Amino acid sequence: MRLLRYSINVTLDGCCDHRAIVPDEDLHRHHAENLARADALLLGRVTYEMMEAAWRPPARTGVKPDWMADWMQPFARTIDAAKKYVVSSTLDQVDWNAELLRGDLAKAVQQLKQESGRGLFVGGVKLPLALAELGLIDEYEFVVHPKLAGHGPTLLAGLSKHVDLKLVSRLQFSSGVVATRYEPRR
Repeated sequence: MRLLRYSINVTLDGCCDHRAIVPDEDLHRHHAENLARADALLLGRVTYEMMEAAWRPPARTGVKPDWMADWMQPFARTIDAAKKYVVSSTLDQVDWNAELLRGDLAKAVQQLKQESGRGLFVGGVKLPLALAELGLIDEYEFVVHPKLAGHGPTLLAGLSKHVDLKLVSRLQFSSGVVATRYEPRR
């Protein structure tokens, strides 16, 4: 059975807006290693479209965008190569090594988890909330940035029930960012 792991960058006040957080070289390396630990990514429409716009190589030139530093390349290659499942009721089709996941979310994700492999990885805001509600997330990683954003979206806002977690690891980066991993207490 594959584990479903969730990781998100978040500020001290709970903001998980990607525009409020700028990962550095160490964090790009960390996130690339996380993605490499999975057989596939599970993404909602918004996260899929955001990641595709940022990380999909230009089809015609293959040349990296001007804004992309050399140290971002391993992350870009890792996410580009990853198998992706996109949960969306509004998209008719996807590409970028992706397929749509439709129908009953719990059944579809449970079916993916039953397959053998290294695991599944989910990011974003809305889809992880739905997966947490269903009790399908096996590991949570919160990458906490020493910053106050003063706005949202906020982490797992609207969760209808408590999820008790057990700390399994903690990693501190030279920037002051701390990545903590938790498993649900079952």
